[in-house]
Amino acid sequence: MTAAFANSTEPAIAEIGTLYGIGAGTGDPELLTLKGLRLLKQASVVAFPAGVKGKLGMAEQIVAEWLQPHQVRLALNFPYVQDTDTLTQAWQQAAKSVWPYLQQGQDVAFVSEGDVSFFSTFTYLAQSLQHLYPEAKVQTIPGICSPLAAAATLGIPLTMQAQRLVVLPALYHVSELETALQWADVVVLMKVSSVYEQVWAILQQQQLLNRSYVVERATLPEQVIYANLSDRPNLQLSYFSLLIVQVTAPSLVGS
Repeated sequence: MTAAFANSTEPAIAEIGTLYGIGAGTGDPELLTLKGLRLLKQASVVAFPAGVKGKLGMAEQIVAEWLQPHQVRLALNFPYVQDTDTLTQAWQQAAKSVWPYLQQGQDVAFVSEGDVSFFSTFTYLAQSLQHLYPEAKVQTIPGICSPLAAAATLGIPLTMQAQRLVVLPALYHVSELETALQWADVVVLMKVSSVYEQVWAILQQQQLLNRSYVVERATLPEQVIYANLSDRPNLQLSYFSLLIVQVTAPSLVGS
């Protein structure tokens, strides 16, 4: 090496940090995976969806006990609206908030409840980041999503053998549910609270109320389970509620 290179005072270019999407599970802090916990502790910055009305968001609540004083906590605003322009602006602003840390070589752990590839805000953050900054590095760490946690809480298998599973998101038309019930063996309705009464009426018509379950706030201390919905046409449910319908009655192997 020549003296010129050995005495160079030009600053080294920092390697770009990685944005990790970490699925934190459904509420019980012990459902965070070992890999997710390791990367969470190593990250310089921990980001998460901001809570509403001054409260901590669900994801931040789940991982709060694992966070360390030296870590930067970055709350990102994702409005609960359906307007595409408003949402796009929020996703891009979140990406712009994350990028300066990554650009300085710091890793950012974005924590989301459930799994980061299952109806997750992280998807939009990651896509916006890579669109605005193509050199950005993103890695996803899977977590336990609510249908799996709910089935475990109920003590039932979500599916068996060749059973067909359908998962419908919070926003769907009633006709889509009716179609799903015609060919699926198990149907999961995410965030069912806003359409519960309509769904109940359909399940009554299909004589499926006695094979339907609602799990509210799965794995959290305030979890509530409703089994056999025959006498529950007007449940007042929280946002984090899902419904599992066993369209086909489960049977033992070989029966």
